[in-house]
Amino acid sequence: MRLTKHTDFGLRCLTFLAVHDEAPATVRDIAARIGIPEDHLFKVVGKLAQCGYVQTIRGRSGGVRLSRPAAEINIGQVVRDLEESLALVACFDPDAEPCPIAPACVLAGTLDDALAAFFRVLDGVTLATLAKPRRRLAVLMRE
Repeated sequence: MRLTKHTDFGLRCLTFLAVHDEAPATVRDIAARIGIPEDHLFKVVGKLAQCGYVQTIRGRSGGVRLSRPAAEINIGQVVRDLEESLALVACFDPDAEPCPIAPACVLAGTLDDALAAFFRVLDGVTLATLAKPRRRLAVLMRE
């Protein structure tokens, strides 16, 4: 499984906000400091706000900040919310053509178990965990 850039950027943005939680940050600043295109980050921040992970603040001293404590943001749920599709193979997609070997396929069940194991690990991690090496991350996130 490979996460999309959208999810990667979302996790980086949330980590930045967890490390720099003293004041709202601008999208421009976040993008520059975590090395992603500003136009992509605007879309990501929109989705993070829609999902309730961040709060956007308009105005002169506005920006983006976490909408709740980092310890309350579950990484497994963030990935579920940001990934457009979790179908590892076409037969997992309800809109795809039916697979002719589906009634006897062992692979589908195996991949389903693997995906469940993947999320069991992510469900045990919070944003606070990702931001734990706070000082080191802060140094790495400088312009």
